Amino acid sequence: MAELSGERFRVWYRLSGDAKTAREKAEDICVEQTVEFPRELVQENAAGVIGQVESFEMLDPTHSLACITFAAETVGTELTQLINVVFGNISLKPGIRVERIELSAGLLGALKGPRLGRDGLRARLGVLQRPLLCTALKPMGLAARDLAKLAYELALGGIDIIKDDHGLADQSFAPYRERVQYCVEQVERANRETGYRCIYVPNVTASNHELAARADFARRAGAGGLLVAPGLTGFDAMRSLADDDRIALPILSHPAFQGSMVTNPDNGFSHYALFGQLPRIAGADATIFPNCGGRFSFSCEECASIAQGTLAPMGHLKPIFPTPGGGMSLERVPKMLDIYGRDVIFLIGGGLHQHGSDLIAACRYFHKLVATM
Repeated sequence: MAELSGERFRVWYRLSGDAKTAREKAEDICVEQTVEFPRELVQENAAGVIGQVESFEMLDPTHSLACITFAAETVGTELTQLINVVFGNISLKPGIRVERIELSAGLLGALKGPRLGRDGLRARLGVLQRPLLCTALKPMGLAARDLAKLAYELALGGIDIIKDDHGLADQSFAPYRERVQYCVEQVERANRETGYRCIYVPNVTASNHELAARADFARRAGAGGLLVAPGLTGFDAMRSLADDDRIALPILSHPAFQGSMVTNPDNGFSHYALFGQLPRIAGADATIFPNCGGRFSFSCEECASIAQGTLAPMGHLKPIFPTPGGGMSLERVPKMLDIYGRDVIFLIGGGLHQHGSDLIAACRYFHKLVATM
């Protein structure tokens, strides 16, 4: 076996059970996530790859926090293998939750991370201080030209990012290529009239052989970014788009199919890790998640932790935008400013349409709300 460098990365796990049970779980993680072999039978020259418990503390009588380190060599340079080491086989075991990840310098060096991040996206949109505004084209079932008409009105009203709803794919009522062409044309038309730099962001989430093709078509058509649901495509598929210099577009990460990873406090991932850290590691420039007070169950504390994960130091990986959505209303914007500050993308969909019959006026009111606070 080749000699190990000694470089290690850390993962904090929240473990359920009394002190004895939790300690046994921590030791099991060390083996299960690496050699997956009886520890007593591991040869001495392979023992260095086994995880090590660096610290262990009881949080309360039935929960503990364990910091486990892993040799960087267990990952190589692959994001898929990093996620596998962090939470592969143990995802099948109850009472284990990933709280946060701290990558080593070598692993960080192998990642490009977000192409633009907060500052780059602000520069591209020409919005340097206020929160960014985002909305989704919906409802599903509208024809491509009807969605494009909505995109025009939304851009005319000053919405910075107009994205496909995550349910828009390549359906017969609004085929992907037709929708992208029409929506790009209408957003560009609005920009010529207003002087804004609004962008249209199509949903490229698709099967493996279609993903890159849709992203390339979006780029050639003039789209301003890409929407990807890594819970459906895989995080590494999103990373491959983020790293592709031929595409070079900002990426919004959508949380579809990831909810069960955070809804049980004793299993899966913390909100901080799943929605704050992993999209950033995988190259997203913004991470969409359900806002507290909307139609989903996330608390304000959990949402604030996601925002912390988008900003916490991670080597050269740029901070990205938290993008709370999911049942947000214009009335809640002041409260959301208290939680997230100004470095946030507010995603309001149906709430804009509910504000009144004049969609352009509703957008301008949204714009005024964030510009004056």
